[in-house]
Amino acid sequence: MVNSEIPDSLHCSFIFWDNPVPVVAGIVEKGENIILAHNVSWPKNMYSAITGFLERGESPDQGVRREVKEELGLNAENVELIGVYPFERMNQVIIAYHIIAKGTISLNEELDDYKTIPKNKFKGWSFGVGLAVADWVKTIA
Repeated sequence: MVNSEIPDSLHCSFIFWDNPVPVVAGIVEKGENIILAHNVSWPKNMYSAITGFLERGESPDQGVRREVKEELGLNAENVELIGVYPFERMNQVIIAYHIIAKGTISLNEELDDYKTIPKNKFKGWSFGVGLAVADWVKTIA
């Protein structure tokens, strides 16, 4: 049956836009190190900055503060926008921040490990949060 042969009573007005999902990301600095975390669902040696979905009713800077607290147990003392980046493969837009954090690291159930990298040895990569890392690294060089 061609579209014009479908009775009006079966037509639907729903439109699926498939807009990108907003994600916040935090390059978390504690002391002279950057914290990278390992999500329990990722391959063994894959670590990244702290990320999470923006929730209804919160601003991006509130969202990244929340994620840092939830995932690492740290308080975001200073939050500064790095930029906004497309992550087309995941249909996301990443809103990335540099965060200076205080406290004792305490991982939540989403994470099973973390590592620290001296900020002067930190390097970006060519997609997702790595683009924000590369831009931030340029500011400290």
